[in-house]
Amino acid sequence: MMAQLSSIMMQYIDAAMVGRLGADDSAAVGLVSTSLWLFWGICSAVTVGFSVQVAHRIGASDHDGARRILRQSIVACLLFSLAVVAVGAAIAWPLPVWLGGTEAVCGKASLYFLVFVLALPLLTMNYLGGAMLRCVGNMKVPGGLNVMMCVLDIIFNFFLIFPTREIGLGSVSLTVPGAGLGVLGAALGTVSAEIVTAGLMMWFLCTREKTIRLKGHPGSFRLTRQVIGKALRISAPMTLEHAVICGAQIAVTVIVAPLGIMAIAANAFAVTAESICYMPGYGIGDAATTLVGQSYGAQRMDVARRFGYITVGLGMVMMTVMGVIMYVCAPWVMELMTPVGAIQTLGVESLRIEAFAEPMFAAAIVSYGVMVGVGDSIVPACMNFGSIWLVRLPLAALLAPTMGLAGVWTAMCIELCFRGAIFLWRLLSGAWLKKGI
Repeated sequence: MMAQLSSIMMQYIDAAMVGRLGADDSAAVGLVSTSLWLFWGICSAVTVGFSVQVAHRIGASDHDGARRILRQSIVACLLFSLAVVAVGAAIAWPLPVWLGGTEAVCGKASLYFLVFVLALPLLTMNYLGGAMLRCVGNMKVPGGLNVMMCVLDIIFNFFLIFPTREIGLGSVSLTVPGAGLGVLGAALGTVSAEIVTAGLMMWFLCTREKTIRLKGHPGSFRLTRQVIGKALRISAPMTLEHAVICGAQIAVTVIVAPLGIMAIAANAFAVTAESICYMPGYGIGDAATTLVGQSYGAQRMDVARRFGYITVGLGMVMMTVMGVIMYVCAPWVMELMTPVGAIQTLGVESLRIEAFAEPMFAAAIVSYGVMVGVGDSIVPACMNFGSIWLVRLPLAALLAPTMGLAGVWTAMCIELCFRGAIFLWRLLSGAWLKKGI
């Protein structure tokens, strides 16, 4: 959860700093944010195919086997991320136009998108390093490094986003240097923090983590059919599922775009603000993948099932509490994000609608992590796909013309409740334990 919190705090920091630049810059970031989630998520999903295998090997006390998988994962993930970079760079300039952006935001949005896409190989190594450390039970190092990344993001953004300026501290006036790069500075600052973190994450994993470190344990980095085949069986459905879900989120952006710059900015800020509510869910979901994966690898199915129930219940309780807090604190959160009153009003309304979906959203998030832990990813991927495309998008398209942005978020709330219900049904049925690799 600490790792998730630090990632979300980075989003808050970027949103709050860019929000001070005005509605156009906020809309530029919001316009391409869902497309960036698509690229980030695809690279993250690829790492899961290897980390689940490592968790199984650790559960079976096969540390040499875990190291073989780690070596291959580094090569495979780098090659894959480079291919994704090529695609992203090719669409960077026309993308904002395709999404319905105006001339005032398209240029900035393209630059913001391009910087993040070019950094994907190193960001993928950050995902891989953190996932591997968590799979061997080391939660402290990924969490600590991600907190450091959050601090670095503040520092880099502080100097890159804003121009040189005078800051008063009591009776003392200080000149603070700044690059004045605006939206581009926000992208460069965040990417710089991620690059430093990725380097340290992989260094610790490969040289210091006793359970799986590569230093002192030479071996081949050559890809093998068995490891890559298993990784594909786990990751391919997740990658496709994430692409489809993010495609739906991009479609939502297209639905929101005709509502105007204020709605685009408010939607982006509300999505960022809401992320702190589901932070516990994803944190517990990561832990569930590790706990269930190791239990499954040790052939202890009863323990795997109990871990599934415990983690899902804990996630639902924690996200319910976060939903209540978000409902109450929504006005202050939006004030933190932007000084523009119209954006604040739309954002608060959206957040308070979404707060009612948090318990069932937790059920979907953590149940998904439980099922991935045993290698069951195809059916959960189809469940996510069907829910968002068959429930959320039609409802959003139906409600947006009459209810505006509130209609889009009402559709999201209804869909998340439906998704949580079907994931709970599958978890309790026990079918996921029979679908493992």
